[in-house]
Amino acid sequence: MKRKPSLTLETASQLIHARIHELTRTNLSDMDLDDESLQRQIKKRSTLRKALKNCTYGSPEDKAYVKDFIKDILLAEGIDSGSCGSIIPFEEAYHLTAIDKFDILMHHYKEGHGEEAIGRFLEKHGFDRLRSFPELESEMIYRVEEKDIHRIYGDEIPWLSKNQKMDILVQRIYQHYKGFGVVDDLRDMDLDGVSGGVSGDPGTGGAGSVWVFYRGKSIHLAFLGFGSEKELRRVCRNIYRYNKAGQLSEATGYKVNDMLDGSRVVVARPPFSESWAFFVRKFRIRSARLEELVEGEGSEHLVALLRFMMRGAVVTAVTGAQGTGKTTLLMALVEAIYPTLTLRVQEMSPELHLRKAYPNRNILSFKETATISGQEGLDLQKKTDGSVNILGEVATDGVASWMIEMAMVASLFTIFTHHAKTTSDLVLSLRNSLLKCDVFRDEAIAREQVESVLDFDVHLIKDADGKRYIGRVTEVKSRQDVFVWDGHSYRACGGLSGAIKARMLENMNEADRDAFLAFAGNCWKGGG
Repeated sequence: MKRKPSLTLETASQLIHARIHELTRTNLSDMDLDDESLQRQIKKRSTLRKALKNCTYGSPEDKAYVKDFIKDILLAEGIDSGSCGSIIPFEEAYHLTAIDKFDILMHHYKEGHGEEAIGRFLEKHGFDRLRSFPELESEMIYRVEEKDIHRIYGDEIPWLSKNQKMDILVQRIYQHYKGFGVVDDLRDMDLDGVSGGVSGDPGTGGAGSVWVFYRGKSIHLAFLGFGSEKELRRVCRNIYRYNKAGQLSEATGYKVNDMLDGSRVVVARPPFSESWAFFVRKFRIRSARLEELVEGEGSEHLVALLRFMMRGAVVTAVTGAQGTGKTTLLMALVEAIYPTLTLRVQEMSPELHLRKAYPNRNILSFKETATISGQEGLDLQKKTDGSVNILGEVATDGVASWMIEMAMVASLFTIFTHHAKTTSDLVLSLRNSLLKCDVFRDEAIAREQVESVLDFDVHLIKDADGKRYIGRVTEVKSRQDVFVWDGHSYRACGGLSGAIKARMLENMNEADRDAFLAFAGNCWKGGG
């Protein structure tokens, strides 16, 4: 018969909530303290209140402070490292749920791998590879089931010290009190992203739905859930609130914002979406290098071309579906731009964080707000001495039309991302944006304008195994592919037009001109 501990996680969480409420709300003047003690209590309360607020924004320091506070309360209530097993039955594996075991496994992996814990776990046990589930009548998918967690736990049986058990208990209480539920620790790890409320029967509110995005692969953690729609709703209401993001309501059914660590968060709620849901996308704020992103036979030649494109100041679109690595490639391309040029960045929400990746460059980023549109931001950029304009994503007609105008007159060159599948789709999409914004009324003239502005389309692809690579580099005006991935290697094909090669040479310094001429001659037998 299953044991019934005197204190459960739920009642422990309620206890913590009550004690902290008392500490932050009690009238200190009623405590009959001397001046020194009173000032000490005022400072302590102020620090706690600040930490309670900032920990919900993704601040690791404030999260650690609140967890330490929770631990102190538990100890004061007589719940120590020796008795916490009455709440989570660490010594009785048959009483542990899959979520209990997963938390223990993650704590164990974090001891050795830190933020890379989840990645090491997924790779070690093959969860980053496609698996077949005949019982689900499903084709090959990425999925981790409850039975997988029970099996792995039985194989590894992680040993925990008393202090580690206490740490796990504190984390479980924290994540349901102020954290982001079952994804609280996952959100802090080295993942591309995490989402909830995106699968299962919408009638259940999406409470049993957690997915992680790891190295281009969407992996369903089918064993992990929020327990109730109420808990999922709590997480959705808290996870987007950094920097006064506004109210998520029935009238405003979604919010897009960033978190303290630079992650992008999107939340949606009924009736706009069929269930409460959130999407956290993490962006590694580091200086990415093209050599690290473009791999495979012949990659060194493609990397050289991309560098020459940036040195040659050509308008470049980075296209591809979501999750193909457009933002990461855009960051890497910046490294190849001459450091003497000034950069101005426009994004819907901060993702590139170029100032952190390149702290010694002249860079200023703008983002849309509730009162300032993307078009207004781009208009302002004309007045900020920007040599290179970078658009995190061209996703609206207004931004697209402004981008074309800026590329014509307001900067040396422009780089942007777009979701187009083909170069023709890219041109038609931008042409339609010019027509919708009444910049042009004639389709042919609008198309000619787009083609006169765009130089290259660098198209990214993610295959069924989650591998990301550059499928092609296309010269837009001629629709000629100049570099392609043929399934085995990168190879040059076609050739650069004389006009674009001449313009690139004009923008390069002498050393790069000589190197580019030699490169083009080797690749295209005379450079096109």
